[in-house]
Amino acid sequence: MTAQNGLWTRNFVDGRFVEPDTDRGFEQIDPATGKLIARVHEADAALVDRAVQAARGSLANGWADTPVRERAALLRRAADRIEERFEEFVAAEVADTGKPVTQARELDVTRALTNFRTFADVVAAAGLESFLTDLADGGQALNYAVRKPLGVVAVIVPWNLPLLLLTWKVAPALACGNAVVVKPSEETPATATLLAEVLAEVGLPPGVYNVVHGFGGASAGEHLVTHPGIDGVTFTGSSATGSQVMKMVAPKVRPVSFELGGKNAAIVFDDVDLDEALTGLTKSVFTNTGQVCLCTERVYVQRGVFDDIAAGLAERARGLRLGSPEARSTTTGPLISQAHRKKVLDYFALAEQDGATVLTGGDVPELGAELSGGSWIEPTLWTGLTNAHRAVREEIFGPVAALIPFDTEDEAIALANDTDYGLAASVWTNDLRRGHRVAQRMNVGMSWVNTWFLRDLRSPFGGVGLSGIGREGGESSLHFYTEPTNVCVQL
Repeated sequence: MTAQNGLWTRNFVDGRFVEPDTDRGFEQIDPATGKLIARVHEADAALVDRAVQAARGSLANGWADTPVRERAALLRRAADRIEERFEEFVAAEVADTGKPVTQARELDVTRALTNFRTFADVVAAAGLESFLTDLADGGQALNYAVRKPLGVVAVIVPWNLPLLLLTWKVAPALACGNAVVVKPSEETPATATLLAEVLAEVGLPPGVYNVVHGFGGASAGEHLVTHPGIDGVTFTGSSATGSQVMKMVAPKVRPVSFELGGKNAAIVFDDVDLDEALTGLTKSVFTNTGQVCLCTERVYVQRGVFDDIAAGLAERARGLRLGSPEARSTTTGPLISQAHRKKVLDYFALAEQDGATVLTGGDVPELGAELSGGSWIEPTLWTGLTNAHRAVREEIFGPVAALIPFDTEDEAIALANDTDYGLAASVWTNDLRRGHRVAQRMNVGMSWVNTWFLRDLRSPFGGVGLSGIGREGGESSLHFYTEPTNVCVQL
């Protein structure tokens, strides 16, 4: 059983790969070179229906009633198998995204197997809520909540961290006894398809995990979220797409978990350790070529260290190495596509029209003939903009940030919170009391102090405003992927 048949990446339904209809397919392009990787079999409405029916069938056939210890054991076997096939997942992730192989190894694939192990532990340790109620007549009643699987969950994941975010959703969904139909991004179909092989190898029953490929509107995505057999939708992607998904789901009043866009702020105070702050900002602005919903695109710097931070961060940006994803020296890959690069370049032009000073970058790099067809862009930093400018207000999703000075703590907080988004923030200071104080005043779902992207997978993850609805992670995931039934017994 293989995910690809020749150059075709196939759909996976009811425990087997579906032979492609050669009239329904689209090209997958290598972001680093612009060359064809494969053709992907696009699922039509009939195939999406088969996937949903297979998922419903697996629940009726006993998957939802599988004991927790058995589901947890299966998740651990899946993690072990990903570890055994580690380099295959790395190769698939690099081909899909063009990201450096070192990042795929250290972050994406490592987190994937950690996601399975973490949620195996979380579900095995989860308890029930119970209350003993005193009654007016002197008697008592026992109330306790039983959590049951949500049912069939539509899992829609983006192209920036495709395997990491896929397993972040699939692991808790399966741990809770749900069946899933996964719609990966059309840009990055490989690892979701490869995971189907792994889950079949470790004994996941047919129909519990299904993969349908395609686009959003009028394609597999829309067919999936509007299907009457879906019991919930978990989606990570842009705020605009999330809004459209919500409209599609609304008539059926299905529960949703949305992790959407971000226009994340960093606040740097003048008592900071400069080297520590520069190291952290380099990561938060440029990791994955800025294509992480948690990346920093607004850096507010107290005036006393503004010049030092601006010069130092520009120097770090110029030290990044763009090149072949397979080269160990490469730190920074391409953007995901030519279309996305055009969007980012349009923001570069807009910022300069609005009076931005380009500290570094702002253009397309010259990387040689082999990579000339790729979606490459220079890491870029600006000064001279304010919160009034579109490049500071709208999510760009590239390796770019605007540096803006401030004078007082209250001013910095007001600037950082002046946004329609609310995903993440970071605070850089050597005053721990200030760090706690400012971090708690950020209108975001996650606030870091003197670090970035440091995660405990048991903690809640999500945002406010245009950044999403709901939380996942730890018990928060269990709450989304299950429905409680309260049982009241008069004693």
